[in-house]
Amino acid sequence: MKLFPFYAVLLGLYSATNPVVTDNPTLVSQTRVEEFIVRGNEPFWSVTISRSGIIYSTPESPNRRYPYTAPISAAGRPPDLVRVYRLNGQPSGLLVIKKADSCSDTMSDIVYPYSATLILGNRVLDGCAQKR
Repeated sequence: MKLFPFYAVLLGLYSATNPVVTDNPTLVSQTRVEEFIVRGNEPFWSVTISRSGIIYSTPESPNRRYPYTAPISAAGRPPDLVRVYRLNGQPSGLLVIKKADSCSDTMSDIVYPYSATLILGNRVLDGCAQKR
């Protein structure tokens, strides 16, 4: 019985769909989840990223929770330079966190190491981020 080709195809499909198994440099490894706090003002908003999920909140609306998804990094760049999170369940829901020389929230004297852009449908919000 020749099952080897079947198992080879099955293993190939598994590694193609599992970012931990692939050598795809554009996927940030899921074995180590880096947590972030993202903040923006005028309007005020925040996003918390952790293994348990991605939470978007504003003073006017309750928390919107999205499942955690591993970020995509920029092709040919270090994973810490750019991270793109897709917000499942939200049309055009993306959060881009990019390493910056400095980012200021214009409300405090805090200087953040990352800039952030949140896209929710037709709304684009700009802010700053730091690792938790």
